[in-house]
Amino acid sequence: MYEYKYVEATMGGFFKAANHHEIIDQHAKEGWRLVQVLPVGYTGHGRPTRFEIIFERKTGD
Repeated sequence: MYEYKYVEATMGGFFKAANHHEIIDQHAKEGWRLVQVLPVGYTGHGRPTRFEIIFERKTGD
C-alpha cells in the first residue's frame, strides 16, 4: 500500500514556486517520492498560479 501527501505551492516568476526545491528535498529526506506537480489555480488568461506537489511512500502494510 501507498500513502499520499499533497503540498500546495504558488507560482513566483517563471515556473519557480517560492520554495519548490526545499519542499521536494525535505519530503525526499522523509521517505516521500515525487509523483506529480499538478496545476490547480489559473489566471484569467489560463496561466497556472497554484500547484499541488504530490508525493507518495509505501506504508508499513
